[in-house]
Amino acid sequence: MENQQNEEQLSAEELTARKEELLKFYTDSMPYIIAQHDYEKKLMELDEVRFKRTQIQIQMAMMMNPEIAEQAESEFPEDGSSENQSPKERKLKKQ
Repeated sequence: MENQQNEEQLSAEELTARKEELLKFYTDSMPYIIAQHDYEKKLMELDEVRFKRTQIQIQMAMMMNPEIAEQAESEFPEDGSSENQSPKERKLKKQ
């Protein structure tokens, strides 16, 4: 509320000066924002490359050991359904 009242009390010259100050602030901040953007983008690209490399290593391991691939396929079928969704009923042995 106080902020709005202060803006209303500013004269046209003061308002223009305030706008100029804000423009200068944002203009001066641009190199820092651009540098941060580039930094974050490079981090993202690095994470993508690491993820792809890990996927390739998993695929290579599956190719080298077909038993692991079969086990993974039975646990996580490609159609999205899981054979192991509900646990099998266990029956008690009678003694």
